[in-house]
Amino acid sequence: MTRPVHTPHASLTAFPNPHSRLAKRPRRSYPVEMATFHAEDYVDFLSKITPDTQHEHATQMQKYNLGEDCPIFDGLFDFCKLYTGGSIDGAVRLNHGLSDIAVNWSGGLHHAKKSEASGFCYINDLVLAILELLKHHARVVYIDIDIHHGDGVEEAFYLTDRVMTVSFHKFGDAFFPGTGALDQVGGAAGKYYSVNVPLRDGMDDDGFRVIFKSVMQKVMDTYRPGAVVLQCGADSLAADRLGCFNLSLDGHADCVKFMKTFKVPLLVTGGGGYTKSNVARCWTYETAALLDREISADIPEHDFYYEYYADVEYKMKVQPTNYIENLNTKSYLQDIQQKVFENLRALEHAPGVAMHEVPPDSMIPEFDEDDLNCDERNGGETGRDARVFRDDEFYDDDGDQDGS
Repeated sequence: MTRPVHTPHASLTAFPNPHSRLAKRPRRSYPVEMATFHAEDYVDFLSKITPDTQHEHATQMQKYNLGEDCPIFDGLFDFCKLYTGGSIDGAVRLNHGLSDIAVNWSGGLHHAKKSEASGFCYINDLVLAILELLKHHARVVYIDIDIHHGDGVEEAFYLTDRVMTVSFHKFGDAFFPGTGALDQVGGAAGKYYSVNVPLRDGMDDDGFRVIFKSVMQKVMDTYRPGAVVLQCGADSLAADRLGCFNLSLDGHADCVKFMKTFKVPLLVTGGGGYTKSNVARCWTYETAALLDREISADIPEHDFYYEYYADVEYKMKVQPTNYIENLNTKSYLQDIQQKVFENLRALEHAPGVAMHEVPPDSMIPEFDEDDLNCDERNGGETGRDARVFRDDEFYDDDGDQDGS
C-alpha cells in the first residue's frame, strides 16, 4: 500500500497558481545518504528486493519487518529515493537561506527504524532531514500531528538534547504503534527532550487548538530551536478510514499557521492519511496557508481525480462526524498540559552546542553546465528535474522571480 501522493498534487495544480514560489522536482537521494541513519545492510536489501524475489528471502523479509503493512511493490526503492531526496533537499535549502519554508508532501514516513520498516514506512526521511539541519543548527524541534505516534523519529533522537520531538497522537486501546505515553520523556542526555501528548478518541478542533498552541508555545520559548520540522499526517482528520479523531481542515491547518508565526526555518511534510480525497484537501489547504493565500471553497474542475471530491459535493471541506464521542475532557487535557509543562521546567535552559566546522551538505551531484548539451541546458531532462513550471505561471523564466 502506497500513500496517495499524486492526488494532492492534482488538487494543488487545479487552483490558480497555488505555488507562487519555487517548485522543484525532488532529487533522488543516494543509498549512502540513507545510511547516515539506516543500517547499510537494510538499505542494500531494500535496493535489491522485488515482488518477484521476495519469496526467496523470507528470513530477511522477517528480519527487516517487510511484508504485511510494509509490502514490497514495483518501484519501491525509487519511491524511497524520491521522497527522501525531497526532504533532504528541503533541509539543505533551509540551511542556506534559500527558503524560509520547504514543503515535501510525499515525505513524513515517521515509523521507519534504523534497521527495519514499520507502518508503511521504509526510509525515515524525517530523521535524515533533521540530521541535515543539525549541520547548521544547534537545536531542531520535530512536531508530529499524525494520529499515530512519531515513534521512529523519537527513537532516533531519544538520547540527545539536540532534537526535541513533540508528538500529538492517539494513545491507548492497543492503537498502533503502542508507544508515546506521557512518561516517555527521553533518556541520558535526552531526558525530557521527548514530549508526548497522548490523546483519546474524538479529538475536536477546540481541544486540539488549545493543547497544541499551549504546548508548542512553551516548547519554543524553552528550547529556542534554530529550525522546525512539522509532520502533517492527515489521518488525524475526521472521517479517516484508520483514524478516530474529529478534526476539520481548519483545526488541522491551525497547527501549520501557528508554527509559521515563529518565523523559524520550517520544513513541512506529509504523513499518514487513508481517506484519499481528504488527504488532498488537507495538504492543498495547508499549502495555501503556508503561502498566505485564500482559496475557493469550491474545488475547480480538473482532469485528474476530480471525481474523488464528490463525497462532499466538490467542496474544500472535511465534515466532522457526530458518531465519535470526544473522550478528551477538559480536565484530561489540563492534566496532560500540566505534566508536559512540569517536564519542560526540568530543562534549565536550551543546550549550547559549539558549532565549529560545518559538515558538508548531503550528497548532491556536481556538474559543469558547460558540459551539458544544448537540449539539457534548455529544458531537457536535467532542466526539467530542476524546475517545474505550469502553463498559468506568473513568471516567464528563472530570472523573473523575485527580482533576481
